[in-house]
Amino acid sequence: MASYVFALVVLVLASTQAFATDPSQLQDFCVADNTTNVFVNGVVCKNPALVKADDFFFSGLDKTGNTKNALGSKVTAVNVNNLFGLNTLGISLARVDFAPYGLNPPHTHPRATEVLTLLQGRLYVGFVTSNPPKLFTKTLNKGDVFVFPQGLIHFQLNIGRENAVAIAALSSQNPGVITVANTVFGSNPAINDDVLAKAFQVDKKVVDHLQSLFWTENH
Repeated sequence: MASYVFALVVLVLASTQAFATDPSQLQDFCVADNTTNVFVNGVVCKNPALVKADDFFFSGLDKTGNTKNALGSKVTAVNVNNLFGLNTLGISLARVDFAPYGLNPPHTHPRATEVLTLLQGRLYVGFVTSNPPKLFTKTLNKGDVFVFPQGLIHFQLNIGRENAVAIAALSSQNPGVITVANTVFGSNPAINDDVLAKAFQVDKKVVDHLQSLFWTENH
C-alpha cells in the first residue's frame, strides 16, 4: 500500500511539472485570432483556412529601440500579441537596446525562462534566487550567453561607454513582465504606505515620495 501511495505521489508531481509551462500544440499550428471576444487560457485559434504567411512573420527587429528615457533602455518584444503564429508554440523573443550605462531594471517573467545573447557591448547581468536570496552575476561580452531561470528577479546593466544590444529568447508565447520598482511603488491603486514602510523598514515619507514619482516603463 505504501509503495502504491508513493507511486501515486510521484505521478502527480510529474504531471504537475509537465503542465507547468505553455501547453503543447495539438496540431501543426494554432495562429492566434485577435478578433475574437472569447477569453481562454491562451488565445483562440484562427480558422486554419484563413491563415496566411504573414501570421508567422514579424519585421522590424533590426531597428534600434528608443533608449531616451530615465532607464536608458528599450525592450522590443516579439510575442503572441504581435506575432500571432507563436500561439501554442511556447516561445517568444525580444530585442533589448541599451544606451551607455543604461539599465534593464530588476524584473521577473512569471511564465518563462530567459536566455540572453549579447550581440554588442558589455553588460553586467544577474539574478536573485528565492529565499534565502542569493545573487548570481556575470559580466558579458559580445557573443556571451546567460540564462535567467523562470520567475526569478533579474537585471542587465550596460557598463560600457557605447550602446549595447542583446537578443532574449523566452520559453513562453506570453512570458509576462513584472518590473519590481514599478510594481511596488507605482501600482494602481497604490499599496498602502504603512505596508511598504514596514516591509522596507523606512519612514512613510520615503514611501510617499517614491510613490509620487513617475515610474518609467522600457517595454
